[in-house]
Amino acid sequence: MQLYGKSDVGLVRKSNQDRFAYGELPGESAWLVVCDGMGGANGGNVASKIAVDRISWQFKSTYWKNISSEGIKNIIITAIYNANRAIYQQAQSDPTLRGMGTTVVTAIVRDGRAYLAHAGDSRAYLASDSKLTRITTDHSIVQELVSNGDITEEEARIHPQKNIITRVLGVEPTVEIDYQELELLAGDRLLLCTDGLTNYVEEKDILRLSVRELEECCDLLISMAKDSGGGDNITVAALKY
Repeated sequence: MQLYGKSDVGLVRKSNQDRFAYGELPGESAWLVVCDGMGGANGGNVASKIAVDRISWQFKSTYWKNISSEGIKNIIITAIYNANRAIYQQAQSDPTLRGMGTTVVTAIVRDGRAYLAHAGDSRAYLASDSKLTRITTDHSIVQELVSNGDITEEEARIHPQKNIITRVLGVEPTVEIDYQELELLAGDRLLLCTDGLTNYVEEKDILRLSVRELEECCDLLISMAKDSGGGDNITVAALKY
């Protein structure tokens, strides 16, 4: 497996509140995590850093070579719950950080299978056989409108409430997450990204660039998002199976 990731502040924001990490695990396994922080001048930075640090630590310290599929699921869910609790507690102890939070999308890949969880509107895509599949469903106001048939995907991209998300780590003592598993074939690419990419780059372009080598793919996607306005931080983490 190949891994790569990149983050960029974009053209408008003063700081980058996105965070990402990836790495290898025992038994020819790998992991990725992407977070998009929110809340005040510093809150988003703090929330996304706590989440990535906690999830990374959980994966690296509790994963073992012969772990079962159920064990992988438990590690992922526990990691996200612990990250949520840590962010919430930090916010409660520091009034300047009240209301901070972060999205999360994370995956562990082993033996042709991806174990994936998310909360918020950071996304996971699977590029396979000239087809791009959006694996995650945004937890957002506009996604609910799209799902109900009230607006189209195109209208959602420019909707005034497109940045209002309905699930986030750290705002409440507990958080609901979506978990799923999917099969990977040789050559498939798993892309995790923040809305700084998907609000500015169309899925047809993500598919077109996904065939490039991972580093070039991530570089080009970020450049395209900036060329289209770059109004938010942009982060992409990718895995080639």
